[in-house]
Amino acid sequence: MEVVVTGGAGFIGSYVVEDLVRRGFHVRVIDNLSSGRYEYIKGIVDDGSVEFYNADLKNLDEDVRYLFKDVDIVYHLAANPEVRVSVSEPRVHFNENVLVTFNVLEACRLNNVKLLVFTSSSTVYGDAKLLPTPENYTPLEPISVYGASKLASESMIITYSKLYGVKGLILRLANIVGVRQTHGVIVDFIRKLRGNATRLEILGDGRQRKSYLHISDFLAALNTTVDYLIRSSSSYEIFNIGNNDWIEVDDIAREVIDGLGLKNVELSHINLTPDGRGWIGDVKFMLLDINKVVGLGWKPRMSSRDAVRRTVNDLVKSPANYYKLL
Repeated sequence: MEVVVTGGAGFIGSYVVEDLVRRGFHVRVIDNLSSGRYEYIKGIVDDGSVEFYNADLKNLDEDVRYLFKDVDIVYHLAANPEVRVSVSEPRVHFNENVLVTFNVLEACRLNNVKLLVFTSSSTVYGDAKLLPTPENYTPLEPISVYGASKLASESMIITYSKLYGVKGLILRLANIVGVRQTHGVIVDFIRKLRGNATRLEILGDGRQRKSYLHISDFLAALNTTVDYLIRSSSSYEIFNIGNNDWIEVDDIAREVIDGLGLKNVELSHINLTPDGRGWIGDVKFMLLDINKVVGLGWKPRMSSRDAVRRTVNDLVKSPANYYKLL
């Protein structure tokens, strides 16, 4: 099968590309390298397993549309993932998340692509009053422009599935972690501790509690849900992809400190909001109800704490990736 992966040089995208190649797919990667890293996929591009196109999906010109020709599945992972940026620079997330998703959908429509896989986010739920939060929870009230951009993208995908027959698979992700991360709390803590090994500044009160999933568990869930939708008669499906448990930010800090072999590190909390969030627009508590995807036979192998610990240890043991974080 012929597959396009947008954002295929990014953290999650590069793992998806590698997994697709292992499973025998021919893959075209589209990435403008604004946050992705070509070295993540260079080996499989060099050996001919993957075609790489440095293209900007904010422009749907003829050359970009052609990249979707004769494609069976599009994995749409291209997005700006920085939630904090969406608060200060909302237009960035409109252009890179909403506009890009619209252009990808148009490319699918014009080339008769039958299946689109979209990585959405738990942030579409906002401050959910029900935890764990199921897929049918309402009202969906994002508290960040990032979450709003993901929800807008979901709405367009559902509409295209009904109007044009592009099957849509929407995956609302918890925090996915792994050794190729370039942003997020683990990376942030490592960078800070490399600068000062005696004091760690934490945004918020440290009691923020969220669910984390290791990239290997995510890939298994991805394959399970894609296989399901291919067999299903549904025009679209929405799945939460996360863990059964959660972990506090202070505990993540301690895992990073232990993983780096540091002692006597002071945790210093910087409260930027009255209720101890990390920043305006930060969801303080997030735990997804994953019963729907578990019903398909998938379940996470690592807990949230184990996923964090594995990621820290892998970074420390992998100097090539670890020093890129500095």
